[in-house]
Amino acid sequence: MIPRDALGEWPSPQADRQVTNIVLMGMGEPLFNYENVAEALKTVMDPEGLSISRRKITLSTAGVVPMIRRCGAELGVNLAVSLHAVRDDVRDRLVPLNRKYPIAELIEACRTYPGASNARRITFEYVMLKGVNDTPADARELVRLLAGTPAKVNLIPFNPWPGAPYECSPDAAIAAFSDIVFAAGYSAPVRTPRGRDILAACGQLKSASVRLRKSKDEPLSAD
Repeated sequence: MIPRDALGEWPSPQADRQVTNIVLMGMGEPLFNYENVAEALKTVMDPEGLSISRRKITLSTAGVVPMIRRCGAELGVNLAVSLHAVRDDVRDRLVPLNRKYPIAELIEACRTYPGASNARRITFEYVMLKGVNDTPADARELVRLLAGTPAKVNLIPFNPWPGAPYECSPDAAIAAFSDIVFAAGYSAPVRTPRGRDILAACGQLKSASVRLRKSKDEPLSAD
């Protein structure tokens, strides 16, 4: 593991670790590559491997419903779900996988996720988009959907880029949304954006790389 190599953290210490948690996120859909992901995580969790507890590992998915139960049964790691909408017509646009595994199926898979409990809640990621998914009605519907599911909700302010088709919800709308979810008994913290000023925040890296590639491909001016 590269971070442990860099830190010289071998053999795996049992206390005062510098590498304490692992999150599988932003590298493609892990449940579409389940066999390899499972093999890697079993090595990570093995006492003879990296010896990191499954309680310290979070796997993020867009919602590959058939694989969610298998992941829970075989790996038992924490689950994070990129939800982002409470209606299928909206989520179909934001998360195209929803057309195959709609919200009702996804929530049911989460509700029955092996090992999920109040102590090990499923995290639902929810990007706040102005006029798309950020109304009080959306918040109340989210609460209704989560009923019976040990859950917390991460509210993520949208990080725009030049030409982005969406805008970030106003701070007041995000706060109102969070208050409704908190009042229903679910934790709903608002993530603090970092790196916006250099287009390095969540969702912006591809935009920057595409613009750089296009600039390299453009022919030089004859002037």
